[in-house]
Amino acid sequence: MGTDRRRDGQGRVLGLFALLGCGVVLLSACGSMPVTGDVKAVDASQPGDSQVQVYAVAPRDNATPNEVVDGFLESMTSDDSDFRTTRKYLTRKAASTWKPSAFTTVLTKAPNRSDRPFRDSDPGITEITYTLTGEKVATVDAQSAYQPLAPTDYNESLHLVKENGPEGKEWRIDLVPDGLLLGQSDFKRLYRSVDKYYFAAGRTSEQSTLVADPVYLRSRTDPVTGMDTVTQAVRSLLAGPTSWLRPVVDSRFPAGTALKKGVTSLAPDDRNVLKVPLNKKADGVGQRSCRMMASQVLYTLRDLTSARVGQVELQRSDGSPLCVLGTDQAEEFAPDGSSSGPDSQYFVDAKGRVERIPGSAKGSGTPEVVSGPLGDGPVRMGAVGVARDEQRAAAVSRDRKALYVSSIVSDGELPAAAVTSKAQNPNDRLSVPSWDGRGDLWVADRDPGNRRLLRLTGGAGKPQEVTVPSLDGGRIEALRMSADGVRIALLVTQDGHNTLKIGRIERRGPEAEQKVSVVELRQAAPQLTDVTAMSWSGRSRLVVVGKEQGGVQQVRYVQADGSTAASGVLPGVNQVSSVAAADDEQLPLMAATSSDGIVKLSPGDNWQTVVREGSSLVYPG
Repeated sequence: MGTDRRRDGQGRVLGLFALLGCGVVLLSACGSMPVTGDVKAVDASQPGDSQVQVYAVAPRDNATPNEVVDGFLESMTSDDSDFRTTRKYLTRKAASTWKPSAFTTVLTKAPNRSDRPFRDSDPGITEITYTLTGEKVATVDAQSAYQPLAPTDYNESLHLVKENGPEGKEWRIDLVPDGLLLGQSDFKRLYRSVDKYYFAAGRTSEQSTLVADPVYLRSRTDPVTGMDTVTQAVRSLLAGPTSWLRPVVDSRFPAGTALKKGVTSLAPDDRNVLKVPLNKKADGVGQRSCRMMASQVLYTLRDLTSARVGQVELQRSDGSPLCVLGTDQAEEFAPDGSSSGPDSQYFVDAKGRVERIPGSAKGSGTPEVVSGPLGDGPVRMGAVGVARDEQRAAAVSRDRKALYVSSIVSDGELPAAAVTSKAQNPNDRLSVPSWDGRGDLWVADRDPGNRRLLRLTGGAGKPQEVTVPSLDGGRIEALRMSADGVRIALLVTQDGHNTLKIGRIERRGPEAEQKVSVVELRQAAPQLTDVTAMSWSGRSRLVVVGKEQGGVQQVRYVQADGSTAASGVLPGVNQVSSVAAADDEQLPLMAATSSDGIVKLSPGDNWQTVVREGSSLVYPG
């Protein structure tokens, strides 16, 4: 047998023991030891096997205040059912009112507590207060939505009193903040990111497309509800979208729809059919709405179950089938708006012509100049954005002054500029354009005298200015639209730094006179002090090029909610000026560099050069 008694920065001793034969880790503030089975020392904060369960240990008799506080903090990192053992560190009143599921505070490391030397021989002490400190980097609210924060000081108190117990007076915590307090490593061990899906609002049933709404759920059984992760995901889906996304999406589940009472486990059967029993609120739903509801479940569970879900059967409250939908049938609601995906990548060559690299599955086809005036016209281009149907493209002239929209599959004359910037400095003119899944074209004019975010409905007509009320004086340097058309990624320059922000796109009024705004900008990569390039990579993930404070350039994945993607940092590549990724995460990541030209990174491979000379590389979108 062996133990690992590790100390944190404040000198408190943490006792951890793992029963590997049972897949169990015990946490104890008083050093309780298992007496049977093989034992191996385990650091509770190390990322480990997600199947290893961690159980809390109740306070020992006559535990000191230090032990009570340490035991309580460690117990929060466990898989304690309904936090029953965790509540034993609290007074009876505090145990009945403490709400662990209210929210979760994430610190860089496990919280520290102020040191309180204590002697049992001092009977005059009947109460004591501890200060908990750390560096707060994120919160997860009651809707399971993640909110990243610029690192800030955390400072909260725990108050202890002596309470009558079976063995006499015992120290217990009587004043405790609601919620859980976890270090990052414990948070990553206990929770996983899950995308639940809702329909973009304001579109007809035939145009409906799904939008990812990321949340964080317990990796195994939720201590409060007793539900496994699949059931948690369905429950969260039925509860509705998170507050940030709610104004721009709809759920096809009728209000009040929930799982049938008592359901805590959902799993596909031997035919890969997942049966989801619902309450009475959904009993009268029509077949079209039911199929759309089932597609929401299918996409939400796509990455969750070890046995692939081939069909979802929604059931009425009496257990009879409401509807059945297979994965092939759900393609019409695909979150990227298209089941086929892009066919090529595009870039601007050294002569200012738009070129196409055919065969996106490998990203290694022979580049060819596109048809039409953007490929062989009178104006040299400097940046390009290609519509998702790959029939048209929008290109910015090399001097960044004018934006042109033209076919890239047929010849014709170069049309008049759709947008013109009046800025004197080329670096203050037009950004790289981007197309959303609705067929609208977006571009930013960075003119200091007239900064504008512009949208061209259907890629044509008079540009409409889009308001961004929460920009707070920052300047949009670059933008990329999500395929669903309800989110926009912005590189914003402010106080000498480029930061990545995600905004929600709200549309009001009929299409002909629609008022569009980008609201509630939120940080998507707060750990990076300077971001130089970004692209959407999947339904709720982005690939970002940037630097940490005092660090070197790196390429990494981040989630749209600002959390760090599980895949983390990618292999290094030098001097990246732009990066491009597809909604299909199996397609290669592409980058334009000043040293190696255009390079690609296929899954499981290293960076490889595709074209020696070229810039403004993009996938359609």
